[in-house]
Amino acid sequence: MQTKAAAEGRLHSGPTGRVSVVVEGGISPQRAQLAGPTESLNSSDQLQHGDVDRGVKRFVRQSVQHSQIGTISQLLAGGVAGAVSKTCTAPLARLTILFQIQGMHSDGASLHKASIFREASRIVSEEGIRAFWRGNLVTIAHRLPYSSISFYTYEKYKSIMKSLPGMEKHRDNLSTDLCIRLLGGGAAGVTAASVTYPLDLVRTRLAAQTNVLYYRGITHALYTICRDEGIKGLYKGLGPTLLGVGPNIAISFCVYESLKSAWEFERPQDSPVAVSLACGSLSGVASSTATFPLDLVRRRMQLEGAGGRARVYNTGLLGTFRQIIRTEGWARLYRGILPEYLKVVPSVGIVFMTYEIMKVLLSQRHSKE
Repeated sequence: MQTKAAAEGRLHSGPTGRVSVVVEGGISPQRAQLAGPTESLNSSDQLQHGDVDRGVKRFVRQSVQHSQIGTISQLLAGGVAGAVSKTCTAPLARLTILFQIQGMHSDGASLHKASIFREASRIVSEEGIRAFWRGNLVTIAHRLPYSSISFYTYEKYKSIMKSLPGMEKHRDNLSTDLCIRLLGGGAAGVTAASVTYPLDLVRTRLAAQTNVLYYRGITHALYTICRDEGIKGLYKGLGPTLLGVGPNIAISFCVYESLKSAWEFERPQDSPVAVSLACGSLSGVASSTATFPLDLVRRRMQLEGAGGRARVYNTGLLGTFRQIIRTEGWARLYRGILPEYLKVVPSVGIVFMTYEIMKVLLSQRHSKE
């Protein structure tokens, strides 16, 4: 569920992404053409003086160049960035899932003995090193369309909202732009999560398997779930997933923009890349903390009836929350949060860097053609 909204302030830069370019230290040529003489002069003066370093100038030029890549290239860059990030952080992601589901069929004594080191050692000794990447193939199969749909629909939703009647009057309003980006990000997250949800459920079930393998792969898992639980079984836990998308995007965006603005005001000479990476990581921690209970409930609902096991929760989202709190305590809603924290920084960083590298390569190829 962890949409990388923390990095979207830079990642979603395109022909319509005026705010992202302005925030990074300049304005796009399109914006400059629409601006008045004073605004253009101020922007030029800003780029010529020492308050904006060479790294920012380079980024502004690259942002303009990258915005020219086509739709297919944007989809490819976003998909590859998500897939590479998920592959690199797969061991921590699987540990998170295993911790989240421990309360479903385990007794209280086993819960108190659990730790990251102990669980990692068990995986190595009983399942082998490769087991850390169990379900990674379906993770990539899920992440490629998820990231691509997120990036693509984000730009489309922004364009639609900006073309609504009456929006011309607020085109230069920063608050309006921020609202459009927030709503566009939330709508893109809901769209991507809904379209790719069956793959997310299969990924959870494959990653949750330990010594007994009930599902032998993606195709077998999809067939078995449809056979045993019906088509609806592929959408177990969709409710908490969609509920978590909005708060996740909102918290990530607000924390990212607030931290980034404060940082650039106090230390304008720092590298934009380092600032975005640091702020993106902190916003990821904040959004994970706020939405982790929903994510835990989602995982458990996804595993309801898996592998022929008896159902544990039969009362929906709120009933599942109440049952977990009653049987395990409030603290158990955050079981697995530590490995989740540990993967935030590398995950955001890898997405950030991979996406930028892909845009450079694709834009260079586009310019040659």
